[in-house]
Amino acid sequence: MHRKLTYLLLFAVLWLVQAFLLNNLTLSIYFHPLIGIVFVLLLPLETPRGVLLLAGLASGLADDWALGSAGVDVMATVFTAFFRPVLLGMLFDKENIREGGIPSPERLGAGGFLRYLLLGVTLHHLLFFLLESLSWTHLGHTLLRLAASVPATAAAGWIAARLLTSKLTVKL
Repeated sequence: MHRKLTYLLLFAVLWLVQAFLLNNLTLSIYFHPLIGIVFVLLLPLETPRGVLLLAGLASGLADDWALGSAGVDVMATVFTAFFRPVLLGMLFDKENIREGGIPSPERLGAGGFLRYLLLGVTLHHLLFFLLESLSWTHLGHTLLRLAASVPATAAAGWIAARLLTSKLTVKL
């Protein structure tokens, strides 16, 4: 029960930061971090695929409502949630992914966790920005948006993971 409340709080905090801070922050037309995907990427490793998809749907709906993006974030987030187990399987051995764990630098190693975050966020953002532009003629702008937004979102994911696992001991 404690973990569910923690994840509900994480969901709420990420959504509030996205809705009230990042959506109103205008540093550049290319800088547009979408931190809702961090919620899906930080769910426990043993989370069933159906729950991952529902979490992706909830996160995408909340972000679409805040962004006014008409379902684009739902598609990108559910797609990323669907491929999260594949991504984990490609990056880590089954020995490294122990059941009951939360993805974190302690559990997956700092470099492995950073690769996981960067690939998950890149997958989400690439699909989001491609669907948002709906044109191959703007591919250069899409790639610039990707290059500017992925590091900021991954940094938010790193910070959220550190806060989420700061009081937990690593299960061996």
